Amino acid sequence: MTLSHSERLAEHRIAEIRTYKIRTRWPRLVGRNANLEEHGYGRELLAREVVTDRGAAGWGSCRRLPPGQTPPLHGRRLCDVFDPEVGVIADDAMPLDFALHDLAGVILDVPVYRMLGAIGGNAVPVYDAMIYMDDVTPAYHPGGLEVVLDHCRQDYELGYRSFKIKIGRGRRWMPENQGLQRDIKVTRAIREHFPDVLLLVDGNNGFTCEGFLSYFQAVANCQLYSIEEPFHENRDDLRRLRDQIERLSPATKVVEGEVKPDVEFLLELGAEGLVDILNLDIEGYGFTRWRKLARRAIERGLLLSPHTFDLKLKTYYAAHLLAGVGGVSPVEGVIDETEGVDTSLYSVRQGLLDIPSAPGFGMRLIWGRRYDEHGLDDGGHKLTM
Repeated sequence: MTLSHSERLAEHRIAEIRTYKIRTRWPRLVGRNANLEEHGYGRELLAREVVTDRGAAGWGSCRRLPPGQTPPLHGRRLCDVFDPEVGVIADDAMPLDFALHDLAGVILDVPVYRMLGAIGGNAVPVYDAMIYMDDVTPAYHPGGLEVVLDHCRQDYELGYRSFKIKIGRGRRWMPENQGLQRDIKVTRAIREHFPDVLLLVDGNNGFTCEGFLSYFQAVANCQLYSIEEPFHENRDDLRRLRDQIERLSPATKVVEGEVKPDVEFLLELGAEGLVDILNLDIEGYGFTRWRKLARRAIERGLLLSPHTFDLKLKTYYAAHLLAGVGGVSPVEGVIDETEGVDTSLYSVRQGLLDIPSAPGFGMRLIWGRRYDEHGLDDGGHKLTM
């Protein structure tokens, strides 16, 4: 007799939850955006691995949950904390969202995107999210326009065919009008040198409505695919932006949701045609919650592109979500080397991210510095981040 998915999960009880610290390294200095100083060369993160009494294991990023706050799940049946049709179903298990999805996929021998329905196929478009304001970075020796173009060339050679450009230099780094003119110059230069790519722009809420409309009017013939968070979302300004889009570049889409999202308000804006794409953070909002939100958003005609910076793992999590539920807009691609993690089954080719058919999320945790429930490693050293 063939067991159902729930029955197969019911055979497993959670025996151990392990904590690791791993590091991700970006290939170059990631510079400023409209609001923040240089982002640096990478990040440290925490990961959790959930092991069952039958030896199955799944793991995932879990940066927001320090040691000592691991959910008390030992001895619980997996089916009581996770349902493949829904995701995590126990509130106290929600911090292990990615690890439990990975574990269920391993036990059921399916990739996560198939568990979600495989509506979006096994490859999704991906954009390069690593083009920051490197012309004004670092502050003591800014690179200039040629450095921005060189970074685009590097990433084009890696297989990316869509670039997201950070704009809003007049917010902090240059006088307002001078910054506006530099934003325009950078956008036009990338379009000129890469005529075949999709161009996305991200203002990180660094503009007034008036200032952004001036920018958009100057670059409308660059055929922007999308505009992300030009200013803090409100109906009046978004209506003004929509009017200008309809006149100058009707195919351009508006992206909102990364910063302190008001989900109900965003869905209203989507139903009114003022927002086209939702980009709540895949980790901050949560994978299970995204699964639920996706259905509501797609019903309102919205596309999905979860925020994933600053971690390649998050790009892959978001890719599984979109490949599973549909509503696909290009997913945010992060280029890094994540120490101790084998991601070799994933690849970018001609702007598409191929998602492996391996069980779970298809990434293998090989090594990380392990910590106990008190935050101490094998040598008795306290966890620091």
